[in-house]
Formats: sequence, C-alpha cells, structure tokens
Amino acid sequence: MAEEDTPKAELPERQRASLRANLLESLPPILSDDDEGIGEALRRDAELDADPSQAISSAQLDSHIRNRRYGR
Repeated sequence: MAEEDTPKAELPERQRASLRANLLESLPPILSDDDEGIGEALRRDAELDADPSQAISSAQLDSHIRNRRYGR
C-alpha cells in the first residue's frame, strides 16, 4: 500500500508526529508580525500600566481557557 493510502491514525505515534510537524511547517504563518509580536506586547503592557484593573491572575486565565475549551 502506498504511503498516501495508509490511514494516518494507523501510523506509529512518532511517524504521526513527524507528519504533523511537516504539514505545519508547510503552511504559511497566519499571525505573523514583522516585529515578531513585540509591538503587540508593548501595546498590551502600556494598557496594563494605564489600567492595572484589566489584569487577571493565572488561575483566572486557566479558568477562562477551560471554559472556552469545554464550554462551561
């Protein structure tokens, strides 16, 4: 059976990981900044300096992520 005919779920984990990595590397970046995100980080830092009440704890962030992921 040719490799492209092999059901991907039947591949060993190492081969699936390699396939996934190769596919991801072949895609163009969708969120690419010329400054690698430094401008966005500086903007957000300035927003927090101006209004510290916008900050959330890491526990709150984890909770938000879980809620979005699992719909709770």
